[in-house]
Amino acid sequence: MRLFVQIPCLNEEATLPDVLAGIPDHIEGVDEIHVLVVDDGSTDGTVAVAKAAGVKHFVLHTRNMGLARSFRDGVDYALQHGADIVVNTDGDNQYPQREIGRLVQPILSGSADIVIGDRQTKTIAEFSAFKKMMQSIGSSVVNFAAETDLPDAASGFRAYSRESLVRLNVVTQFSYCMETIIQAGNKRLRIASLPITTNAKTRESRLFTNIFQHMGRSAQAIMRSYVMFKPHAVFLTLAALFFLGAAIPFGRFLILTWLGVAGDHIQSLVLGSSLLVGSLLCLALLVISDMLRTNRTLLEDSLERIKLLQYAPERVIDPATVSDRDAARHPSLPVSADAVHHRRGWQQPPTR
Repeated sequence: MRLFVQIPCLNEEATLPDVLAGIPDHIEGVDEIHVLVVDDGSTDGTVAVAKAAGVKHFVLHTRNMGLARSFRDGVDYALQHGADIVVNTDGDNQYPQREIGRLVQPILSGSADIVIGDRQTKTIAEFSAFKKMMQSIGSSVVNFAAETDLPDAASGFRAYSRESLVRLNVVTQFSYCMETIIQAGNKRLRIASLPITTNAKTRESRLFTNIFQHMGRSAQAIMRSYVMFKPHAVFLTLAALFFLGAAIPFGRFLILTWLGVAGDHIQSLVLGSSLLVGSLLCLALLVISDMLRTNRTLLEDSLERIKLLQYAPERVIDPATVSDRDAARHPSLPVSADAVHHRRGWQQPPTR
C-alpha cells in the first residue's frame, strides 16, 4: 500500500517545515509514505525548504495556476508513481498532519472511497459568526446537490483512494473541494467524515480576497456541477415556474375578455406570451442538456479506461528512483529540465 501526501504550496517557506515535520513516518497498513510538494509558482524559498527537509517529489508550476490545477497535477503525479491513496493537506499548517493515520483508515478498511476531515467550524475561534453561518449553509447546499451528509464540505484535508481519483475529473479553475464532493456523491462513491481539530491560524487565505468572493465562486462551481449531473431538476423547475408565471397574466386577460374590456389590457397577453416562451426555452435546454449529459457519461467512461491504461502497473514510475526528469516530463505543464534545476537550486546538473 503506497501513500502520497501532497501539499499544494504558494510561498509557504515559513510554515512548510512544520507541515513536513508533522507528517507521520509510519502508518499501520501502509507500506510506503511519500511526500509530494506542488509548487504553484512560489517566489520564495518554498522548494529549497522542502528539499532541505528531505522531500524528493515535486510538481512545479512556472506561474500561479490555482488550487484546483495544483490538486489535479499533484494527483496525476501521484498516480503516475503508483499511489494507492492520496492525502491532500495545505502548506499553511492549518490541518493536523498527525491525523493522517486516522484519515486513511476508512480507506484501508474498505469502508470508504473518500475521507474528509471535519474542521468542526463552529468551534474555530478565528471564524466570525457570519463565516460560521455561511460555512454551514454552504455545506448544506453541497449536501443537497451531492445527496450526502457532510458537516464540512469546504475542508481541504482529505484522503482519496486510487479508484475514486480515476473516476473524478476536476474541471473548475477555482477550488476542487465542492466539485469533487458533488461528483463523488452523484457517482455513488462512499464518502466518510472524520472530526479533526485545526491548528492555529498562520495567515490569511490566498485563495480569495474576501468571503463574498469565495461565496460567489463557490456558488458558481456548485451550480455548474449540479446542472451537469441533474439538468432535469434545474430546467423542469424553471420551466414550471415560467409556465405558472405565464398562467397569471393569461388568466387575467381571459377574465377581462369575459368582462368585455380585454382590449385595454394587451400587456397581459404580451407578458404571458413572453413567460410562455421562457418556459418552452427551458424545455429545449432540458433536451439539449440531457443529450450533453449522455455524451459526458460516455466520455467519462472512455476517460476512466484511458486512466486505467495510463496508470497501469507496468507504466508506474518507481518513486524510489525519482529524478529531475520526473517533474520536467509532467504532461499537464511541461517544464524543461534546466528550469527544474534552476527552481530547486540543486548544484549538480540535471539528469539527462
